[in-house]
Amino acid sequence: MQIFVTGAAGFIGFHLCRRLLDDGHVVDGFDGLTPFYDQGLKAERRALLEGRNNFRLHVAMLEEESALAAALAAAKPEVVIHLAAQAGVRYSLENPRAYIQSNIVGTFNLLEAVREQPPRHLLMASTSSLYGASERIPFVEHQPTDQPLTLYAASKKATEVMAHANSHLWNVPTTMFRFFTVYGPWGRPDMAPLKFVDAIDAGRPIDIYNNGDMRRDFTYIDDLVEAIVRLIECVPHPADPETSDEPALSPVAPFRIVNIGRGEPVNLLDFIEEIEAKLGKRAIRNYLPMQKGDVPVTFADCHLLERLTGYRPSTGVREGVDALVDWYRAHGPLQPA
Repeated sequence: MQIFVTGAAGFIGFHLCRRLLDDGHVVDGFDGLTPFYDQGLKAERRALLEGRNNFRLHVAMLEEESALAAALAAAKPEVVIHLAAQAGVRYSLENPRAYIQSNIVGTFNLLEAVREQPPRHLLMASTSSLYGASERIPFVEHQPTDQPLTLYAASKKATEVMAHANSHLWNVPTTMFRFFTVYGPWGRPDMAPLKFVDAIDAGRPIDIYNNGDMRRDFTYIDDLVEAIVRLIECVPHPADPETSDEPALSPVAPFRIVNIGRGEPVNLLDFIEEIEAKLGKRAIRNYLPMQKGDVPVTFADCHLLERLTGYRPSTGVREGVDALVDWYRAHGPLQPA
């Protein structure tokens, strides 16, 4: 297939593009190569992708409407996978405007371009941050998500409802997937897993919020990519209210929402201990109160993913941390996030 992937040089986009190329697809990537974190890491990912046959990268920002439209028109994709976004919960406290520009304006530009070049299936990344501090766990796709705790989460909520309206108005089959704390080789150095590995290895202190009383549904990157690839063929159709038993499927649009997580939250201190054991070093721990906008637990209900695809993420934390640390040792220290 011809597949168009935004955020191709990002952590998830890079892994997804490599998998799609391995599977024999033709991939057009789109990425702004922003300096949100280590540009060297993005350059390495880009070089590895551009060394592959059947890959082409378009370098521009989502906010550049004409460049995005031209890239889609040139690619003529059967499938569009929208991963590009301004990410990071904590950075949204420092620079909220970036989230409006990239996540809302940028996604609007993509939806407009897709109207002109409609794919067979549009798949878009959302986030578990939408569930906020909900006391209903595990988080299930159809529960309310109208009380986001950060502008990052609010911007992702906006992309979901925009995509639903677009799907309804223009009959674009659309799947939103909500990610849960993705980690692994080539990861983002601003996120806790790789940040912890880098700091512990270098003997620097690590900040542990809420005094470590937190649980996260850590999802290994290969599991996430496998789920996305399988969802490509799960093209949604509007639900029949009289026969459908899938609440996450819209009754008025070919649109659904799917959690992608492991479904087994891990205590943050246990995760840190796995890193310590693999590195053979103890962390210097700086315990802090809960950070504004953070939540004590994330926990994905993955029954819908398993029902649609026959697949459920299964990589345990020990196996995932081993792979992350092995990659880190081979790669070498990172530039500060």
